[in-house]
Amino acid sequence: MNNTDKIIMKGLQFYAYHGALPQEQELGQKFIIDVEMFLNLQPAGSTDKLKKTIDYATVYNLVHQIVTGQKYKLIEALAENIAAIIIDKFPVLKVQVQVKKPQAPVAGSFDYLAVAIERQN
Repeated sequence: MNNTDKIIMKGLQFYAYHGALPQEQELGQKFIIDVEMFLNLQPAGSTDKLKKTIDYATVYNLVHQIVTGQKYKLIEALAENIAAIIIDKFPVLKVQVQVKKPQAPVAGSFDYLAVAIERQN
């Protein structure tokens, strides 16, 4: 089985209410999520059948529900929950999740602050 194949979903943008500071949970801000799911894509590639792979729309909707459906103080907890649910619901060998916070309340100039995690099934 090829464990280097992956489905990549980059730059999923959602407005949500995560953060350790009270104003972050009241005012909200943009979050950018990247997901990489490692699985064997050969069956899908050789049969051209959607049922042999993971439907991107289903994953997008699930991530949207996780990001916007609950408040987290830490983006680490948000990333962990995304990874755990993807591993539970889809036939992945491994998942990598990055949560970017481009408007983090930190004095200074930056593109974003982020956490990245990798979990295996």
